[in-house]
Amino acid sequence: MTRATSTAATPWAFRARFRRGTFGWKGSQLAISRIHEALSEIRAVARHDPAGAGEGAVLFLEKLSPALCQVDGSSGALGNAAYAAVQELAPLIGSVPVSSTARQKWLDRLFEAIQEDDPPYIESLGDHWGELCAGPELASQWADRLLPTVRRELGERGRGTYAYFPGTTLCYSALYKAGRHEEVLQLLAMDPYPIWPYLIWGARVLAARGQVDEAIAYVHERAGTTVSEEVIARFAEEELLKVGRRSEAFDRYARLANRSNSNLSNFRALAKKYPELAAEKLLANLVASAPHEPGKWFATAKTLKLFDEATRLAWASPCDSKTLSRAARDHLGSRPAFAMQCTLAALHWMSKGHGYELDAFDVRDAYRLATEAAAAAQQTEEAQVIIGQALGMGDATVLKTGAGHA
Repeated sequence: MTRATSTAATPWAFRARFRRGTFGWKGSQLAISRIHEALSEIRAVARHDPAGAGEGAVLFLEKLSPALCQVDGSSGALGNAAYAAVQELAPLIGSVPVSSTARQKWLDRLFEAIQEDDPPYIESLGDHWGELCAGPELASQWADRLLPTVRRELGERGRGTYAYFPGTTLCYSALYKAGRHEEVLQLLAMDPYPIWPYLIWGARVLAARGQVDEAIAYVHERAGTTVSEEVIARFAEEELLKVGRRSEAFDRYARLANRSNSNLSNFRALAKKYPELAAEKLLANLVASAPHEPGKWFATAKTLKLFDEATRLAWASPCDSKTLSRAARDHLGSRPAFAMQCTLAALHWMSKGHGYELDAFDVRDAYRLATEAAAAAQQTEEAQVIIGQALGMGDATVLKTGAGHA
C-alpha cells in the first residue's frame, strides 16, 4: 500500500479555537460556526496533503468535546453539528494510506478521546472503528484488545447489574471489519438487552450473509421499546435498497425512514432517493398515506408547480389560511385562476373556524386577493357565489366582520 506522508506539520487555525472550555454556556452558535470552519480547513488540506488532513482530523476530534464541555447543547443543534463532523472525518481518516504505526498512534489517541468524551459529542466515532482501522488485521488486533472488557461487561449485565464500557461499540465494529462475524452474534446472544448501537452489528452480519429478511426480523424482534420505529425503518430501507428491492423498500419503509420536520423536506428526500418515481406519483402516494389530512400537502404541490393538484388539496381538508393567501399573492399575476382558488379556499376554511390567530386583517386580505384574482381570471361571478356561501356560514363572525370592511 502506498504510504502518504506529510512533509511538515500543518499550523491548524482551529487548534487555538478549540481549547478546553473555550465556548461558554451560550456559545452554541459560535461553536457550530467554528466546527464548520475547522471542517473547511481540513478539507482544504486534504486536497494536497491527505496524511496531514488525517492528522488534523484526529487532532480536531480530540479537541472537540473538551472545547464544548460548558456549552448548553439542549437545542440539539450543536450535537447535530458534532455528529455531522464525525460522519465526515471518520471516512477521511480511514482512507488515508499511512503506515500501520502511524495509524495505530491515531487510533490510540482517538480511543483515549472516546474514554474522556463528556459530554459525548464523538461517541458515534465507535461505529466507524473498523473503518478507522483500514484493514482486517489491525481491526482484529483491536477486537482482541477490547474483547476481555466487553465480555466482563456482558457478564455483569447478564447478572442484572448495570455495566457500560465506552469501547463496546468499537469492539463490535472491529470484529465486523475483521470478518469475525460469528463472534458478533455470540456476544449479542450474551446481552439480555442490547442497545441499538450494539444490536445493529448483528443485523449487519445477517445482511452481509445475504439474509436481509432475517436481518430485518432480527431488529424487529430484539429492539427494545427505546428504539424508535423510524430507526428500524431506516435500517430496513437501507438494506433493501442495497440488494435492489427498491419497490419493497419504498412501500414498506421509505415514508417512515425519511420522515422530517416538513412535508416538503420529506418529499425532497424521497425524490432524491427514488428518482424513478415521477413527482406526481410520489406526491399522490404521500397524500394517500395521510388520508385524513390531505390539505397539509398543499404547499408541497404548489412548490412543485402541480397547480391542479394543489388546488384540489386546498379544498380537500383544512389548510392553513395564511399559507393559502400567501400562495395567492405570489401567483396573482402569473396564475390568477390558481390564486383565486387559493383565496376562496382560505375564506372557506376561515368560515368553518379553521386557522391560527386569525383576525379581520387576514379576512380582508384574503377577500381582496380573491376579488382581484377573480377579475384577472374573468371568473368574478363564480367567485362571488363561493364568497357568498362562506359569508352565509353561521359561525363566520370574524369572516363577516372582515369582509364587511374590505
